[in-house]
Amino acid sequence: MAFMIAQRAFIKVYLITMVEQQRGYGYQMLEELRQDFKSHGYSPPQSEIYRALHELVQEGVLYRTKQLKGNDPRVDFQEIVLYHFTDDGAEKAKLYKKQVKSDLDRCLGILHKAVNDNY
Repeated sequence: MAFMIAQRAFIKVYLITMVEQQRGYGYQMLEELRQDFKSHGYSPPQSEIYRALHELVQEGVLYRTKQLKGNDPRVDFQEIVLYHFTDDGAEKAKLYKKQVKSDLDRCLGILHKAVNDNY
């Protein structure tokens, strides 16, 4: 068992939640996470976001679709990749989040003990 939760597991939980809430595409998710954690001194690396999304696709949790970013295909040709749950992906995601929640609770216990014992 690891001392602390792995960064990618942490990121995957957030990505799964964003897909549950139908909130965007990869780069949009990255920017939202960076903004959310900026005040905590954490900026998730772009490579980790895309590796986590790729793993979730490989694990059969998500699948990808492509669409044009803008509303007018004559003007905006930028293609984005959207992520959706596979048929059983929502259930797989729920189990994954439950497992990570247990790891997060354990990590919080370790951190609280360290603060209480030393400060």
